[in-house]
Amino acid sequence: MAPPLNPPPTASAITTASISSVNPTHHHHISSSISTTTTTESANRARQYSHLHAQLAQLNAQFGDLENLIRMTAVQAENMRQMGGYVGGLFVAASKVLGEEAVEKTDSANSTTAARNN
Repeated sequence: MAPPLNPPPTASAITTASISSVNPTHHHHISSSISTTTTTESANRARQYSHLHAQLAQLNAQFGDLENLIRMTAVQAENMRQMGGYVGGLFVAASKVLGEEAVEKTDSANSTTAARNN
C-alpha cells in the first residue's frame, strides 16, 4: 500500500520557509524595502499635491482673467447698443432730409408740368 499523501503547502508557507532557509537577514531587507517604497510613495504624493496646487493656482488666475474679460465684454456690448441707437437715429434723420428733398423736387416738377399744361 502507498503512504498517505500530505496536502500541498500554501504559497505563504513556501515563501516564508524559503526566505528563512535561504537568508535569515533577508527578512530585514524586505522590511527596509517596504519602508523605502512607502517613503517613495509619500514623496510622489507630495510632488503630485504640489503640482496640483500649482495647477489650481493657475486655474484660479485664469478664472480671474476670464471674469475681467466678461465684465469688459458686457460694457462694450452696452456701448455698441448705444452706438446702434445713434446710427439708427442718423439713418432716420438722413432719410427724412433726403425724403423731403425728393418730395420737394417731385412737387416742383409736378407744379411746373401743371403750369405748362394750363
